[in-house]
Amino acid sequence: MLPQVIIIGRPNVGKSTLFNRLVGKKLALVDDQPGVTRDRRFGDAHLLGLDFTIVDTAGWEDDDVATLPGRMRQQTEASLETADVALFVIDARAGLTPLDEEIAQWLRASPVPVILLANKAEGRAGEGGLLESYSLGLGDPVAISAEHGEGMGDLFEALLPHLEPLQPEDDDLAEEEDEEALLRAPLKLAIVGRPNAGKSTLINKLLGEDRLLTGPEAGITRDSIAIDWVWTDPGTGEAREVRLIDTAGMRKKAQITEKLEKLSVADARRAIDFAEVVVLLLDATRGLEHQDLKIASMVIEEGRALMIAINKWDVAEDASKLFNGIRGALDDGLAQVRGLPLLAVSGRTGKGLDELVAAAFSIREAWSRRVPTSALNRWFDDALGANPPPAPGGKRIKLRYITQAKTRPPGFVLFGTRLDMLPESYKRYLINGIRRELGFQAVPIRLHLRSAKNPFSKN
Repeated sequence: MLPQVIIIGRPNVGKSTLFNRLVGKKLALVDDQPGVTRDRRFGDAHLLGLDFTIVDTAGWEDDDVATLPGRMRQQTEASLETADVALFVIDARAGLTPLDEEIAQWLRASPVPVILLANKAEGRAGEGGLLESYSLGLGDPVAISAEHGEGMGDLFEALLPHLEPLQPEDDDLAEEEDEEALLRAPLKLAIVGRPNAGKSTLINKLLGEDRLLTGPEAGITRDSIAIDWVWTDPGTGEAREVRLIDTAGMRKKAQITEKLEKLSVADARRAIDFAEVVVLLLDATRGLEHQDLKIASMVIEEGRALMIAINKWDVAEDASKLFNGIRGALDDGLAQVRGLPLLAVSGRTGKGLDELVAAAFSIREAWSRRVPTSALNRWFDDALGANPPPAPGGKRIKLRYITQAKTRPPGFVLFGTRLDMLPESYKRYLINGIRRELGFQAVPIRLHLRSAKNPFSKN
């Protein structure tokens, strides 16, 4: 059973808008007219790694029990009995009303923890109501805008101590099952690179047939071609589905003059968006060029898992020196993802192609990985103990906790104070630690910083 969070407040303060925000769908009707919600509505909410059941309730009205508003209030009172946390919503722009004070008095008598939310607090119009709400005796208010999604990080911070101990024990198991389902789906594998790097020839070799047109002329491929294929793992004999995507060669922007080539390159960019893993194919006879690094940076910025393959290895000169030179140049030019998989292959002879596909499946697994909350917290405590954050200008930066908000690519949210002063070098320390110690290999990792807002700040 998920913990239950109930939303309470007088009519038209934005309860249903908040409910829709937390469930990620427009399940509850929203209108400027008060009293739209009459019955309790339940939804599955997910907020930065916290899972809970959210309950929308009718606006609290001080009417006789025999009336419709009175019976609606009874429904709200009943829902509080099964709640683990109550979110009491006020309208910061309208300020406090006698009905807000009546609801606060009722909630103070309840054993259920209450979090006070000052909604519609965006801009200066809500400052007065936000400060006024301290008089309700329910602790510090959390300033939010349910309509615009502002303050959700602060809401997470307020909910965490109440909901984290109530998270289901099999939550990690359910996430593992979801992850396994994603990994059973066909691998979306795009091959990109400069013109004439041998992309189509390599795909034809994988398929075992001349499926794509090839030749010595650069730029034969114009459209991104997707081909469904089954690869047999030579190590295990397991048959695994792959969707191969061939793309047009991507030259320097200044060299693209024809409209058709511009469209082809745009199509290749869309193919990268569609892919899970992208193989950047280099030409062993030309080595690593600046354009290759630009393509690699674009793939990383899009959040895709990236691999580098040096094609035409069968005709490479001084192979060992070439490989080590490219490895060093990649680590220097793409410092944000050091250790990218680098393989030597030949689309003509088939050398290294099974290793290439096997590595693509492995890096997709890392790209899709979700770390159990307990393991993430243990790593975070150890990382802070080994290297505490600096104190620039004598001002201490406090890092409170970290949570994984998403996968594909992995995204983490770091909570603390004075995070605007956290040096880039320390962010890299955390990202490199996540990648190295939690099994993410060389996939792009997003780290977002969230500081609690000062309600008295004018910024």
